[in-house]
Amino acid sequence: MSPPTDNGGSAVNGPSDRDQQPRDEHSTGPQSANGSSQEPDQPPANDLRQAGSTDIRDIIGIEKNKLSSKKEKIKSKAAPPGGFDPTPLPDAPQGYTLKFTFHQASNLPIADIGSHSADPFIHATLTAPIPKRHKEDPPLTYRTRTIRKSTEPTWDEEWIVANVPSAGFTLKCRLYDEDYANHDDRLGNVTISVSHVDEEWEGFGPDGRVFEVKKRAGSKRYYLLRGITAVICRNGSLTPNLRLSIEVLGKSDPPHGQMHTVGPTTWVKHFSPMIGRLTGTKVNKNMDDDAESSARQSEDRSTKKYDFQANEIQLSGPVPPKLYHRYVEFRPVIGLMFSSRGLRGRILNTALHKQHRRVYSFDSSTEHGKFQPRSEEASMQFLKMAHFDEGGRVFTYVITLDGMLRFTETGKEFGIDLLSKHTMHSDVATYIACSGEFFIRRLAHADASDDPDPNEATHPPIEGLSGGPPNSPPPRNPKHYQLVIDNDSGTYRPDKTVLPDLKKFLEANFPGLGIVVMHCEDDELTEMKKKQIEAKNKEGGPRVRMVLNRSPGGSSFSSDDESRLGDMERAGDLPVRSKKERVFDTIQNPNMLKEMIKMGSNGNATGEGSGADGK
Repeated sequence: MSPPTDNGGSAVNGPSDRDQQPRDEHSTGPQSANGSSQEPDQPPANDLRQAGSTDIRDIIGIEKNKLSSKKEKIKSKAAPPGGFDPTPLPDAPQGYTLKFTFHQASNLPIADIGSHSADPFIHATLTAPIPKRHKEDPPLTYRTRTIRKSTEPTWDEEWIVANVPSAGFTLKCRLYDEDYANHDDRLGNVTISVSHVDEEWEGFGPDGRVFEVKKRAGSKRYYLLRGITAVICRNGSLTPNLRLSIEVLGKSDPPHGQMHTVGPTTWVKHFSPMIGRLTGTKVNKNMDDDAESSARQSEDRSTKKYDFQANEIQLSGPVPPKLYHRYVEFRPVIGLMFSSRGLRGRILNTALHKQHRRVYSFDSSTEHGKFQPRSEEASMQFLKMAHFDEGGRVFTYVITLDGMLRFTETGKEFGIDLLSKHTMHSDVATYIACSGEFFIRRLAHADASDDPDPNEATHPPIEGLSGGPPNSPPPRNPKHYQLVIDNDSGTYRPDKTVLPDLKKFLEANFPGLGIVVMHCEDDELTEMKKKQIEAKNKEGGPRVRMVLNRSPGGSSFSSDDESRLGDMERAGDLPVRSKKERVFDTIQNPNMLKEMIKMGSNGNATGEGSGADGK
């Protein structure tokens, strides 16, 4: 497969003609101050400087007018570009369902000198010559779990994908060493290209085939250490290997134009203790205590710890084709950010990618597992990750085009310090399936009601409803619960007409759970969320604070930061924004720079950095 052609070159344009200066229509040439004609080849220096400065001011004025007109054009539109996209799936012949199995790797380089080992995982990307609705639609990806302290890891993980076309595919496996404190270090690549697939294709299985890992894409430092080790230990092989198998399971069901993940259905819980401290979010030190009553847990504060939890659940596809939404370009900077164009766009795009990696980071505390697709087990796993009906929680969610459900406890009271929490959850994806908010309610009877106003008591709002939180453990029957989910997302603005498709998709993945879908502008939904917040104030402890634009790693925080967080916790105040956050705010809104300069010229009107000692 030939590498993509680099079209990133730019042409160098010649100097443009200067704009004509306005002059009297009766004038025949440049005039001097006394009205006499002036030689054109000997203009005074002052006039040249004046003309040059005038040209600069004109250019700046023209650019300002262009930007202003673009802003007004977008603002004046009742429906700015983006939101629901009715583009249908392209026509495609029936494809095939393939099972990829990542067995094991061998002879990997030592990435950690202290432990003489590595923490390897595989990030796989699957592409195929199948038409897309838009070029921005992302490829399918899969990440294996991390094997700790091993240079000979064994995963034996399966990835099942439907509607792989007969024209073949390309599978690129990138091997990394997980290093949360820094960036994950690449250990090498394996790229497999297959030109044709059908039911007669023998594949690479079931025992698999061994592929040589390309070292040139890996860390040179690690392979230098590996070479030194090979010399000392008299082990002549420096080449790592990866063994994987690929099998054809049969023809796929429609829609044929949608390549998607069938399985495995998995869950991942990412924990960030420092973000938990910043947001005031506490969880049980022992996950088994989630089944205990809230009142019993609150009696012993030693059983709690600060931890912010980000969740991922791979749902069983395919995602309904109608669930297809593009970001809404309600401001010019939004388009720059998603496309990573211009200085401001690149900075904001990079910052939001980093925020996503921080919140959904993998480390030794990350928990993961599997569940049977479209089963009661799936419903119970989802309820556990949402903490059942405990504490009046409200969650922000995104569903990707491949059916990955990402959510955190956020709601209206949580603020990502740049632009949008949904942008962070989607990892700045141009297109997603759906986004919004949801919460869990417990029903008095196990009837899985999908009525937003059921003819029975619910918790919240009824605090004294027996048989569950806050006074007793939650019931373990999904029919006792409602998932109330909406389309409240300013970034993607999912259309209310797709809510029935969302309901059907969630009912299939979470059987037994009452699914209530509501439009974000529904007054009844607003009242239900108010009751959730009231329950949170009574049962859930302190309000969630704003997340600072800092790394949750302990190495990024000083003792002053810890002291500051302690003061915040005692005072209950919102945190003061950091210098880096104010820089990003200025990039997003350049008018803030004028205010900062004005405040600085008034003797630091904010009072930050001043004290009795004048520092």
